[in-house]
Amino acid sequence: MESEKYHPLPQPDEVSKRERDDAMGAYLMMFAALAAGLPLPMLNLIASVIYYSVNKNKGRFVKFHCLQSLWSQLPTTALNIGLISWTIRILVSDDRFFTDTYKGYLAMVLIVNLLYFVFSIVGAVRARQGRMYYFLFFGRLSYQSAFAIRESSGGGTVIRENLPPR
Repeated sequence: MESEKYHPLPQPDEVSKRERDDAMGAYLMMFAALAAGLPLPMLNLIASVIYYSVNKNKGRFVKFHCLQSLWSQLPTTALNIGLISWTIRILVSDDRFFTDTYKGYLAMVLIVNLLYFVFSIVGAVRARQGRMYYFLFFGRLSYQSAFAIRESSGGGTVIRENLPPR
């Protein structure tokens, strides 16, 4: 049964203000590239990895939102890297011809970035409210990573090496 495999979800009144702020911050990493002056969010991935590393132990609620934000940036970043690589290749070649395929890819990347931006804003607002918000695919993956009961997290027998004095 699924409820036996996962820790219970915190309700909005159980999530502290600090956890809400930290969870919201995970989604705001998309602005890291804008702060650095890049038009496409390639630095977001680096900022999100650092943010996740710093905040992953601040509770399951924060870990879930950090993971969801981080994993949802992977396809966007891959598309952006492809677009930048293609653009540079066109600019340094002798042709300097933007094909219809390139224009279609550019339009797709812009739409994906816009969707990513909108979903991240919604995720940030929901996290600030202490609520869960599940992105397609990445939400389930993040939930399973953050809330799954593992033997080392109290779900089974744990051998304790550090013991109180006898």
